[in-house]
Amino acid sequence: MNVCCYFQVHQPFRINKNYTVFDVGKHDKYFDDKLNKEVMDKVAKKCYLPTNKLLLKLIKQHGIRFAYSITGTALEQFPKEVLQSFQKLADTGNVEFLSETYHHSLAFLYDRQEFDHQVGLHAKAIKKHFKQQPTILRNTELIYNNEVAAHAQRLGFKGVLAEGADHVLDWRSPNYVYQSPKGMPLLLKNYKLSDDIAFRFSNKSWKEHPLTVEKYGDWMSQAQGDVVNLFMDYETFGEHQWEDTGIFAFLEQLPKALQDKGMSFISPTEALKQKPKATVDMPKFVSWADVERDLSAWTGNKLQDSALKQLYALKDNLSGKALEDWRKLTTSDHFYYMCTKWFNDGDVHKYFNPYDSPYEGYIAFMNVLQDLSQKQKKEEWITV
Repeated sequence: MNVCCYFQVHQPFRINKNYTVFDVGKHDKYFDDKLNKEVMDKVAKKCYLPTNKLLLKLIKQHGIRFAYSITGTALEQFPKEVLQSFQKLADTGNVEFLSETYHHSLAFLYDRQEFDHQVGLHAKAIKKHFKQQPTILRNTELIYNNEVAAHAQRLGFKGVLAEGADHVLDWRSPNYVYQSPKGMPLLLKNYKLSDDIAFRFSNKSWKEHPLTVEKYGDWMSQAQGDVVNLFMDYETFGEHQWEDTGIFAFLEQLPKALQDKGMSFISPTEALKQKPKATVDMPKFVSWADVERDLSAWTGNKLQDSALKQLYALKDNLSGKALEDWRKLTTSDHFYYMCTKWFNDGDVHKYFNPYDSPYEGYIAFMNVLQDLSQKQKKEEWITV
């Protein structure tokens, strides 16, 4: 049994909550530079820098391999020392960088041409900063169906990451390499073992708390299959699970504990050397978000659908800074902030939301969109 770890590294450009309807047509300071810097500095201190330092140590000690998907919006906001710490990891040759949309967008659902453009932008950024050409696609938030696999094949990718959702796999284990109906190799997330670390690690009401490397190693060794795919947000380490929970000690001890049981950490490319076990048919979209594992974290309510429809109708005739700002608005987080289904329960949506309510998120977004719409009309008038 092998272990394949992939970490999502992402930070959006959060919208300026103080951009009101009275600012429309007067200025285009759409994004909250102060808040974005504060969040980046906090996450860098709590997660990126200490986790990168620890993983560099574990590479040297145990030769572990793993993968990142780092969005372009995160790269643009990295302080110099954070970028350099990721580059040190890349220089080891043990870290693989995956492909996704530069702006962590939902473009595949609304504009395939824009999707291709953002994937291309992301590939250039990864090549520039880490000297790698990504060959495996991880769509935003693991949003996947058969069409994603077929499109990835046309773009020349060698594999795709997806959620190992129970309603798709039924009785089958996610711990194998699978393939799409058209033969694209797939790595499916083992969400139970991933979420034991990402969500349940510090939950004292969880019956398995505290989670030790010995206990976790036993679960891993007993898992059926060839490769356990542990996919999670990088901010799990130090940000979602604080240092005082013991998360860093757990991570430091995990490689040896698993190696003692005959398990090795491999990259997604290495995992895909396995022959696909079977074909998995996913005609409907699946993601790694919420208990539904569907698109409802970002689409489905009237706020989200209205914002998305108007956003993607606005792209034509924008150029320069206006187009760059438009692309920052395609980031999926903006629509996640508008989700209403769990907000009253104080669930994960509220934790990540910079607004006091989803409605405030919608209003701020639409104010910015209104200003961009005026710029679009000016461009149309100029080009006529």
